[in-house]
Amino acid sequence: MNTRISFWGKALVVAMAFWATAPDPAQAQIIGKEKKKIFFWQRKKEPVVLSPADTLTVVDSLAMPSLVTAGKDSLAEDEKDGKKSKKKKAYFGYRVKKGFARQGKGKNQIVETFHYLREFQQPNPYAPEKYYYDVKKRDVLRTYNFTLKPNQARILHGPYTRMRGDVVIEQGYFYVGTKHLRWETFKTDSTLASKLHYEKGFPRDAVISYYDAGKTKIKEVIPYQYGEVQGQYLKFYENGQLEWRGTYDKGRKVGTWSHFYDYRGRLQHEFLYPESAFDAPAEPVLTKHYDAYGVLVYEKKE
Repeated sequence: MNTRISFWGKALVVAMAFWATAPDPAQAQIIGKEKKKIFFWQRKKEPVVLSPADTLTVVDSLAMPSLVTAGKDSLAEDEKDGKKSKKKKAYFGYRVKKGFARQGKGKNQIVETFHYLREFQQPNPYAPEKYYYDVKKRDVLRTYNFTLKPNQARILHGPYTRMRGDVVIEQGYFYVGTKHLRWETFKTDSTLASKLHYEKGFPRDAVISYYDAGKTKIKEVIPYQYGEVQGQYLKFYENGQLEWRGTYDKGRKVGTWSHFYDYRGRLQHEFLYPESAFDAPAEPVLTKHYDAYGVLVYEKKE
């Protein structure tokens, strides 16, 4: 009897323990749902149907910078203290400024638009012609052998245009006070009158000889155009001073030829040749002679 009671007692204890741990149906249903949530990726994805308005490109606005911020950044690059930053002009590696010069009035007024070096620099001393803007005379001038003064001369550099009224009559480029690249002149009806090419002051096709192997001291400049000696001829002393300057036309000396002393660029003689290659050949005529101090001692009378 005691044995039977103990058996049924143990059975009752086990049953109560199972009953206590067993979940009720509602709880079991929640667990089932949670399991479905855990394994939702196993289900097939249903296609999402977008409305016509939703078929446009979808942009993630959170991945993009704010328009307000972008606007400020772009302004910070282009503006400073409320003013737009300006690019400073430069030609051939040199920074320049722009200038104007006027001569005359009315329809025939000559207007020159040019650029000049921000920082003064002497042109090549061997260059036959140097161009600059004279701040006192307010005009674009040309010189040959004179050393320019920094407080008076603005060295031309960059594009240049000369106009009569509304018509361009000359245009080209300067390089540190010397003619460079292509230069053109025009008639009053805008038709091309002449076209020349330069290389930093010298004719582009000129034959240049030197005194030294390092090619720093120019001896002679013989101009060539289309296979003929044509244009301005130059010869220098070894000290760099100009000795001869003249013009060739189709291989013949024409016009005025000048001979200089070997210091200070002082003129000694002037000789006159026929005006062009189409004139009859003739011996040169001495028209002027100066002494070493620049005093005129002889002048041929017409």
